[in-house]
Amino acid sequence: MGLPELWFVIIAILWTGFFVLEGFDFGVGMLHRVLGRTGRERRVAINTIGPFWDGNEVWLIVGGAGIFAAFPDWYATWFSASYLAVVLLLVALIARGVSFEFRGKVDRPGWRRLWSGTLTTGSLLAPLVLGIALGDLVAGLPIDADGEFTGSFWDLFTPFGLWTGVTLVVLCLVNGATFLGIRTTGELRERAHRAARGFGWVGFVVVTVYTVWLLVISDHGWAPVLPLAVGPAALVVSIWAVHRARDGTAFVLSATAMACAVAGLFAALYPQVLVSSTDPANSLTVANAASADYALTVMSVVALVCFPLVLLYQTWSYFVFRHRLST
Repeated sequence: MGLPELWFVIIAILWTGFFVLEGFDFGVGMLHRVLGRTGRERRVAINTIGPFWDGNEVWLIVGGAGIFAAFPDWYATWFSASYLAVVLLLVALIARGVSFEFRGKVDRPGWRRLWSGTLTTGSLLAPLVLGIALGDLVAGLPIDADGEFTGSFWDLFTPFGLWTGVTLVVLCLVNGATFLGIRTTGELRERAHRAARGFGWVGFVVVTVYTVWLLVISDHGWAPVLPLAVGPAALVVSIWAVHRARDGTAFVLSATAMACAVAGLFAALYPQVLVSSTDPANSLTVANAASADYALTVMSVVALVCFPLVLLYQTWSYFVFRHRLST
């Protein structure tokens, strides 16, 4: 495995890690008004992700920066094509982050409803936009021989891209519900269990369609079959675990389904990094979009030193804040 292939794997890990970790944050953000019947229950739901959400977003920043440094041609084409979508994503993430801080600043029902709605909207838009963007990598965008995007904003809404966005949103809902199951008590926990079971079956159907569709449009053999096949199975076992009140098992399995969906997409994409719908010969690949070996070598050394430290820090933070919250 050469350095370009290594960095493709690293970027796939970063994006997978982001959705696994931030997925339950998005899910809780979308569900806190539905499962929390009182202001105190909604506050508890938000507090379950309070110590984690900003650290989890770092994975998205590093994933984007990794593409910029390791595959500058990929970054230039993909991000310029998705310029308006990136702006929408940033607005959603900023509004969501602000809502955590502003929601409790004024003790008025209208004020709290405003920022709860902002949290819900931002938590929904972020995975939807990112899912559409990732699905477009495989479905293809109009790219010319110079690697320039020749389409419009509406060309980003490919059918498979839209379905990928929906898939990730549903998986975030499942992850959020199972996470609330291990972090809350009482009636809020029971509602989280019911939501996890309901969204789990919806997720099974959505992920199964996503799996079949991705395998049909991918022309790279059986590489993505294993991770994609595990996802629906993990959701079914997760639903069983929720029925048995095995909250930790249910959360791990729902997170596994998310990881399989994202990792399977990158497995189906390789050795390309951005498919051209104009002409397959114009597609960007791992080989023709990578940086020079020197840059990749320096980046590999930095990743070797920093990545374990990030994992240790996040593991420690999850250990410290592992206890359930109640009203």
